Amino acid sequence: MTYRDHTKVVHIGNKVIGGGNPIMIQSMTNTPTEDVTATVNQILALEKAGCDIVRSTVPNQEAANAIKEIKKQIHIPLVADIHFDYKMAIAAMENGADKIRINPGNIGSDDKIEAVVKTAKERNIPIRVGVNSGSLEKDILLKYGGVTADGLVESALDKVGIIEKFGYDNLVISIKSSNVMLCVDAHRKLAEKTNYPLHVGITEAGTLYGGNIKSSIGLGIILNEGIGDTIRVSLSGDPTEEIRTAKTILKTLGLRKGGIEVVSCPTCGRTKIDLIGLANKVENMVQEFPLDIKVAVMGCAVNGPGEAREADIGIAGGLHEGLLIKKGEVVKKVPESELLDALRYELEHWNA
Repeated sequence: MTYRDHTKVVHIGNKVIGGGNPIMIQSMTNTPTEDVTATVNQILALEKAGCDIVRSTVPNQEAANAIKEIKKQIHIPLVADIHFDYKMAIAAMENGADKIRINPGNIGSDDKIEAVVKTAKERNIPIRVGVNSGSLEKDILLKYGGVTADGLVESALDKVGIIEKFGYDNLVISIKSSNVMLCVDAHRKLAEKTNYPLHVGITEAGTLYGGNIKSSIGLGIILNEGIGDTIRVSLSGDPTEEIRTAKTILKTLGLRKGGIEVVSCPTCGRTKIDLIGLANKVENMVQEFPLDIKVAVMGCAVNGPGEAREADIGIAGGLHEGLLIKKGEVVKKVPESELLDALRYELEHWNA
């Protein structure tokens, strides 16, 4: 049994997290929320990529009003991200937000927090209590001599206590830091002290390259230790890239099934085709197929069949040509220019 098997069950729109339910993948839109068309288009792209829950910022009344229109056109739960104005939290919920994300420390006085909790309670909308290393209170920083795992945990549980004192426990907790190992340590400590579902991520992880590495290491460790009910890979880039990485992390850890896994060789002096370009094209192409198989892309027609034996299907390049391989057996030889189409045809007719 793991920590996530014992967390509280929370309903977010049409999704259920906690209590050992499947780990949900989240992302966040980077369009102005009040631009309904742009935001809807981005969410639909995220849905297609495999996003389970999406978050959008609500900094003003126009954005809060847009929630209602956005909700009509999407199919996954929408979380409203609130930073300072408690009125925006209330307005977002009144316009149909499935969940809100707040830091009670930024909302202000108890009466403002109580007003937010009252609306959430009336509509049974979960609240995600979020604390980041960059937003720790001065007294916490002084107590621990800076940003520490213990400080993050104490701050988060203090904020949870504020919500609980108003009689509400439909909560999710997130504690984030850009320091990977500090974030790992904090999640270990927090998981020991609460049974609320945890949303896990490495905040401000960075660009596509660096952010993927930091998120994969941090999330990989945390998830493998049985911690985490929802995850987000935070990247400075196209949000759909966050979904691709998150799906790969979950599948690599054996926490999610489905979707084509692509393996490819690192190339060597024997490679006679554009293996790197071909592998990237294959990885993009297979996203559209709901198959649970492994595809190999090999650059050497000599060793390719052997290297691809563990894959369900593969292609191996030679000089201006390549081999189509199934279960380690060569099926046919095709020109290099037709390799991708040959693979696509096989995938389209996989269960025929």
